[in-house]
Amino acid sequence: MLQISTRVEWVRRRRCQRRDLFRQPLREQFNLKHPLVRLADLIDWDRLSTAMSASFVSHRGRPATSPRLIAGLLYLQHDFDLSDEDVVWQWLKNPYWQVFTGETYMQTRAPIDASSLTRWRKRLGEAGIEELLAETIEAAKRAHIIKTSSLKRMIVETTVISMSGT
Repeated sequence: MLQISTRVEWVRRRRCQRRDLFRQPLREQFNLKHPLVRLADLIDWDRLSTAMSASFVSHRGRPATSPRLIAGLLYLQHDFDLSDEDVVWQWLKNPYWQVFTGETYMQTRAPIDASSLTRWRKRLGEAGIEELLAETIEAAKRAHIIKTSSLKRMIVETTVISMSGT
């Protein structure tokens, strides 16, 4: 005999399966060679989620947002130089962005309120953002897009301005 909570979860899962029966997954509709789809497949989302998990614990209210969604939105925001509002709006319009952030089916509602991205950046802190950057660099190395040796060289440009009045 199933426990009540297990039974409720089973019923909920069955409803979702029936509702999704006639929906076509995003990955079956679009070009899997698109750069964002390829990058999404290269990123180790499990490792990234584990590294960022302390920032995603929900102590009250509804469950915390998916680390992959937040990491993906922050990456897209940085890559395309967008505001919080614009990255959420573009996510709604672009199925490749939805695949990148882990969606299976096309979404028609914003995944989060744009203003919450500021709070997520604060929760993640500098270390969390650096972890995201490090994982994208590792993904590029795994894809042989960049070489490890190219990361060892840094070019620093400095400009010296004379403050003397003579």
